[in-house]
Amino acid sequence: MPQKSFNWPIVCTAFLVAFFGWGLGFYGPSVFLQTLHAERGWSVSTISSAITLHYLVSAVLVAYLPNIYRRFGLPRVSVVGFFFAAAGVAGWSLVTEPWQLFPVALISAVGWGTMNSAAVNAIVAPWFDKDRPRAISMAFNGASCGGLAFTPLWVALIGHFGFFEAALLVGAGMLMVMLPLAATVLRRDPPGEARAEVHGAGGRTRATLMRDRGFLTISLAFALALFAQVGMVAHFIARLAPEFGPNGAAWTLSLVTLCAVAGRSLLTRFMHDENRRRVAAVNFLMQAAGTALFTFGGGLPTMLAGCVLFGLGFGNLVSLPPLLVQREFSGPEIGRAVALIVAVNQAVFAFSPAALGIMRDFAGSYTASFAVATTLQLLAAAIVLLGRPRVRSRA
Repeated sequence: MPQKSFNWPIVCTAFLVAFFGWGLGFYGPSVFLQTLHAERGWSVSTISSAITLHYLVSAVLVAYLPNIYRRFGLPRVSVVGFFFAAAGVAGWSLVTEPWQLFPVALISAVGWGTMNSAAVNAIVAPWFDKDRPRAISMAFNGASCGGLAFTPLWVALIGHFGFFEAALLVGAGMLMVMLPLAATVLRRDPPGEARAEVHGAGGRTRATLMRDRGFLTISLAFALALFAQVGMVAHFIARLAPEFGPNGAAWTLSLVTLCAVAGRSLLTRFMHDENRRRVAAVNFLMQAAGTALFTFGGGLPTMLAGCVLFGLGFGNLVSLPPLLVQREFSGPEIGRAVALIVAVNQAVFAFSPAALGIMRDFAGSYTASFAVATTLQLLAAAIVLLGRPRVRSRA
């Protein structure tokens, strides 16, 4: 794959896709849950179920994203996703009855499905091979920065202007930034052989990949870890708001995402071709330690320590799977395998906001919910080590 210099425009564009994608489609629902619960009195479990639908529908879309790219092209698909993301957040702000959350979730799901980790990988992967860990890490820092900026931004804008006005400001701002980039940077064609990787052309079928031990251990480990992480994010503000207030809880989530940037930097320093699964296992264990502090601890020092440990591994859950796949699968299979892993992961973690919400409503606190999350992170560490790493074919 030709690579004469580091392709900064591509990385910066992918960074911004992640920045807005996570800001609207991943961190946004956490704030929406707290806002709708506080302002309209709707149950946490009902709102969480709509968030689950948001993730589940996007998972189906992601599974076929390489095919959609192949038919319509990455720029067109991205533009459609940008408009759906903007319309989705506006829809969340306009609902007046709980049942309306579910059709709105279908709209926001399309935006998130075309701006999540599979999309970021599709933008970056064709242009990088040797430098892919560095490029992926830098691009996915946009997701962490999205959490750092958007969580307190959502809370501040909603508090000052109202939910609908905040949604309009954020959605319009995203379109003003991303549409010109889609018309310029994303329209550039990568080398033909690299384009096949993103489109999933050639290689084994989805059904065959899902019988591969390496694929199964990567997918299952990250699905469990993301089930825990996404569920915690959806309830993070609601969990910490009684202790720190809504604004304080939003800033602690920003601390988590700030630590995620540091965690990705550490990852690129210590990760080599031969130890990628071991790095992933350490990442899961570190998050489990942080989650345990949220579960059983109390007080400012303990909560902040939990934020740091949880945050250091936070961003790596989306940047590690493409790097493990790059190491263990052949070129034509990488795009299909990455999209399929993201889809399976989302299909699993789609139920986590609702599951943790139901456990919270039943138990009256988040202790049981976060204890389950800790257990799943420990299981993920064990499962990822069960895979048998193999060097991918360059043919």
